[in-house]
Formats: sequence, structure tokens, C-alpha cells
Amino acid sequence: MQPVAFAAEASDLDRWRCRGSPGFGIASCPRALSGCRGTPAGQTAAVRRDHHLPATIARMSRARRERRAAQRAAAVGVPHRDTSVAAFPRLGLWLLLLMAIAVAVAYWPVRQFGFVRFDDPTYVSENPHVLGGLSWSAVGWAFTSGYGANWHPITWMSHMLDVQLFGLDAGAHHSVNVVIHAANSMLLFLVLLQMTGAVWRSAFVAAAFALHPIHVESVAWVAERKDVLSTLFWTLSIWAYARYAVKPRRLTYVLLLAAFALALMAKPMVVTLPFALLLLDVWPLGRFGSERPSERAWPLVREKLPLFALSLASSCVTYLVQQHGGTVASGVRLPFAQRLANALVAYVAYLGKAIWPLKLAAYYPYPDSRSAGVVLGCGLLLAGASVAAALSIRRRPYIFVGWFWYMGTLVPAIGIVQVGTQAMADRYTYVPLVGIFMILAWGVPDLLRERPWSKVPIAVGACAALLGCAVAARLQVGYWESSMALWRHALAVTRDNYAAHTYYGNALSARGDLQGAIAEYSEAIRIRPSYPEAHNNLGPALAQTGRINDAIAEFHQAIRLRPNYADAHNNLGVALASQGKFDDAILEYAEALRLDPDHAKARTNLGLAFRALGRTADAVRELDQAVKLHPNDIEARNALDALVKSRR
Repeated sequence: MQPVAFAAEASDLDRWRCRGSPGFGIASCPRALSGCRGTPAGQTAAVRRDHHLPATIARMSRARRERRAAQRAAAVGVPHRDTSVAAFPRLGLWLLLLMAIAVAVAYWPVRQFGFVRFDDPTYVSENPHVLGGLSWSAVGWAFTSGYGANWHPITWMSHMLDVQLFGLDAGAHHSVNVVIHAANSMLLFLVLLQMTGAVWRSAFVAAAFALHPIHVESVAWVAERKDVLSTLFWTLSIWAYARYAVKPRRLTYVLLLAAFALALMAKPMVVTLPFALLLLDVWPLGRFGSERPSERAWPLVREKLPLFALSLASSCVTYLVQQHGGTVASGVRLPFAQRLANALVAYVAYLGKAIWPLKLAAYYPYPDSRSAGVVLGCGLLLAGASVAAALSIRRRPYIFVGWFWYMGTLVPAIGIVQVGTQAMADRYTYVPLVGIFMILAWGVPDLLRERPWSKVPIAVGACAALLGCAVAARLQVGYWESSMALWRHALAVTRDNYAAHTYYGNALSARGDLQGAIAEYSEAIRIRPSYPEAHNNLGPALAQTGRINDAIAEFHQAIRLRPNYADAHNNLGVALASQGKFDDAILEYAEALRLDPDHAKARTNLGLAFRALGRTADAVRELDQAVKLHPNDIEARNALDALVKSRR
């Protein structure tokens, strides 16, 4: 029998079969020659087809599996995904550009903002190590110091780099925060698109993250660089993990570990990343599978053991540093029952602010007590929502993932281990609310998918919500213009806010309004007599109005309330020195330096006290160290120069 030309004999199956080759056509088959290269001359068409049969069957099986995966994904509102670069739509590029523009417009005013007297002095404007810029010695300090009761060397180094590049141009420092926030928003969009293939839903989540006014605190506050920076590495970690889940490679896992380590060194709140990755394994990655998911659980947990080890190490270091810094509340001051009650209410309150973001403040005071009915109601609401989310894991897994993302990523900051004196803080929602945004982005279209008329209302509603967020964010940004504006607003939207009264008093004192400052400090003490900051800040205002003895009494009260209060010891020393009691003042300065060896003001004051007593050598030693700690301290430098000249 004469051989039949393959091109004339090729069936539809043969043509489909060759789509697996690079050219998507029969002529591109790697074995084709005259219709199928590499096929021996004279071979029959039937034989030529037979040598492709195993590959054909494998491709057909793979195609069936892919179709089923696409159908399962569509059932939960997730299109079948293609993670290749070529699959990224042009529309996505325009959405990225639009997102960057929206962030720039919302946060444009920060270019003209200054530093606020709310952690900014500690982190940048009065931190002697940061003010020296980026150097090897400064990097060493960043990795070995627990300054400010925190260990986050990457954050310290980012502030040092800003000072190296921009000096103390506060607007530039603010702008860097905005750039990182915009990058976080765009990366979130890309990561969700990579995992789900859903362009518009991913875009909604990222846009809500970018423009929600509750996130203004994390972006418009220079001291919260740690929030935006840690989230940058958090998102890069998820990107690396999504790549690893599709194609496990050692290099990709190393990148995941590196990004997570950097995130932890920027802000340890991201310790929940391994837990979040397990949630993503459920949806949208689907790594647990639909059949016998329990058998897949341990391998998925085991591959994350190095990540859990990093989380444990970071948690231990953070707890020790914060406990040493005196910021961890003891069980005596805040019993566990009170902390648990506050945590339940805070979970619900954050949801309320996410839905209706009004009355946002830089500080929410910790209440003396909570209504039992309110606590019980919040507990039942959270329990009911958690049960409902767990029951939805098969039909609507995005609800399960989104809800427990929100609940889980808030655990480090919800107050079970209380750090600081606030009841809650807007900045703690920066990552957790992504889970709620995911529920909305996938849940609303899924709920209305049977109604063909729903697409337009959903699109209009989403655009209206995002526009409202953008307007509210722009308004909220304005409150961070100055300390005066920030704390005036906080007092307007909260009640019995003793911390806001104290910070507002600081702003008034900086403007020279001593009587106004004294009134604010006194109101803070009336609300919370045990608040040591109010007593310590009231003292200098009283001293400047000539009431030295009253000032000394306030400093003693602050020290009684907080024995390890270095600033209060330093201020008490200044007051005693003004009365000529230099020996007593030296004892207070020494105690302040024992508590905080980097306290530049105490070091300067100690040197001046030694000079007043005629102890020139001791004065030169202390002033020289003060200048090294704070090169911009003009008083210390002038005093040192004068002493050195007098000894010649």
C-alpha cells in the first residue's frame, strides 16, 4: 500500500494534538517531516498517528482537568488563572496607573506637612542615631538597639536613609511613605490577579486598601513608616509564595524567607504570615484539594515550618524588648478579663470603622470598664460570624479566608498582650482589612450572579464606595498637617481622651501658650490621675511660669507612677538645678542615663551641672558624649568648646 501524505490524512484529533508544540500547528510538531518532521519516509499515516497516541491521551486528560478546575473556580467566583506575563491584560496596566494617581491625589497635601510631636521626635526629628544618616555604626546600632521599646532595624535604616537623602525635610519623609503605600496597593493588585485571574475584583480590593481613610494614619504619619514598609515585604512574600505554589523551586522559597525576614525586621506585627499563607492554600490557590483535604494539611504546614520558626523568634525578641522598655501592661494593671473584653469590642469596632469611617482619631483611650452587655453582644457576633465563615468553606471559601484573615492578622495587636495605653489604633488594620475587602469583592457579585441586570449596579456601587473613600481619606489627611490640628480633631471626635489633652497641651506649649498648656495637662490629670505623661509635661509648664515647687511635685508624682521614667528624672534634675541643688540634680541625671544611656538631653544637663560645680574634666567628658549622641545640640557644643578653650 502506498503511503498517504500526512497533511492530506491529518484528522481533527491530529491537528488538535499538535497544539501542544510551540507553533500551535501541524508543521511545528517536533517530529514532523513532510507533515510530521522526523517521521521516516514511507511510514503510513496510521503509524504516524500511533506514535503520538500516548502524548495525545495525556494532553486530553490534562485538558479535562483544566476545564474542571476552571469550572470549580468559576463556581466560587474565581476565573481560571494564567500566571504568565503574557496573560497580564493591558487593562491591568491602566488600572495600576489609575491606582497610583488616586493615591497621589488623596495624599498630595502631605508634601507640605511637618513632623508631629507624636513619636516623630523619637523616630526621626530628635533621634541622634537617625539624625547622623546612614553609616556602618548607625546600622550596627539599628540591629542591636531596643530604642523606643521596639526592635525593627529595617525601619530604622529607612529613616536613616531619608535623613541622608533629604535631611529633616518632613515633606520628603511623608512623600516616601506615600510612595511605599502606592507600591503596596499596586503589588496587592498584582498578587491577587496572579492568584485568582479576576481583574476587577482584585482591583477593587487593592483600590479599597489604597484609599480607605482608616489607613491614613499608617501613611500620613512619618513614625508609622514601619507599617507601610513591613507590608511591602509582606506582599512580596505572598507573591513569592504564589509562585512557589505553582512551581516549587528552592530559589523561590529562599526569596520567600528573605522577604518575610525583612518584613519582621520592619514591624513584627507581620508574624501571622504563615497562618495567612495557609488560608491562601484553601483559596484561591486550592492546594488543599477538594477530596481528602486533611491528608494535604500536614505537608502544607510542614513546608511552612521555617516561616513559623522566624515568627516565633521575632515574637520572643519583640516581647523581651517591649517588656524591657516598660510598654507591656502587667496583669495587675490590666487583668486578662479586661484585656479580653477590650479585644472583643475592638474587633467589632474596627469593622464598624471599615464600613463607616467617621470619627477616626490618632488615639483611642483605654476605658476603665466595659459594659457586660456590649462585651457579650460583640462576643456572640464574632462567634456567629466565625461559625458561618467556617460553614462556607466549601461553597464560598473566600468568606472563610477573608474572615479568618481579618481575625488572625489582628491577633498580635488586638490587646491580649497589651502594648501601650491605647484601646485600639487605626494603623493596626492596615493588613487585616484586606480580608474584609476580599469578602466584599467576591461576595457581592457571587450573591447577585443569577441576576443579569446586576453588573451595572455593582460597578456603580463599587465606584461610588471608592470615590467616597478617596474623599474621606483626603479630609482625614488634613488632620495630620500639624500637632495642633491632629489633637484638636482627636478631642472633637472622642470623649475623656486624656492622652489627646496631653498632646494638645504639648502643641500649645511649643507655641508659647503656657496657660493653655497647663489647662490641657490639668484636664488630662482630672480624667486620668494615674497618667504619668500628663504630670511630667505639666511640670515644665509650671516651672516656666515660676512655680518651681509645684513643678517638682509633678515630677515626683510622675516618677511614683512610673519609676523607670527617664524623662521625668531628667526634668526633675533641671528643676533642682534651677534652685542651685546641683548635687541632687546630678543624681537625677545619672538615674535618667542609667534608664536610657542614649538620653542626649540628660547627658548635656549632667555636663552642665558638673561645670557649675567646677568639675571641668567630668563636664568635658559628658558634654563630649552628648555631642556625639546629638551632633545638632548647639548648647552642648558651645559649652564644650568654651570648656576646652578655658583649659588651654
